[in-house]
Amino acid sequence: MKKSIQPKAAAAAIGPYSPAVKVGDLLMCSGQIAIDPTTGGLVVGDVVAQTEQAMRNLSALLEAADLNANHVVKTTIFMTDLGDFAKVNEAYGKYFAASPPARSTVQVAALPKGALVMIEAIAHTGA
Repeated sequence: MKKSIQPKAAAAAIGPYSPAVKVGDLLMCSGQIAIDPTTGGLVVGDVVAQTEQAMRNLSALLEAADLNANHVVKTTIFMTDLGDFAKVNEAYGKYFAASPPARSTVQVAALPKGALVMIEAIAHTGA
């Protein structure tokens, strides 16, 4: 049975989707961009500031499901410019200091609201 996770502390969905869905031992987190949950607007700043906010949004989803970064087994990072790979890598890496998850990173033509980066994740409750 699937359960939608919609925490109050996270940015609201900007479309007809759940921010996260729990199915069995898995939590599927929708792609998070740098939306400030207090204003609903995109964080102003470079790719590092946007990566940090996207990761805070992802962390809020995990916390709402009683999980944390240690439960994340796979992420996908979508970037509008792979030239920023090193900057995103450094900001992202701070959230996964021990035993980072598997990851894919791809360049895309555009992201919602003009974001520079979007990060989605899959977490396992037993991880």
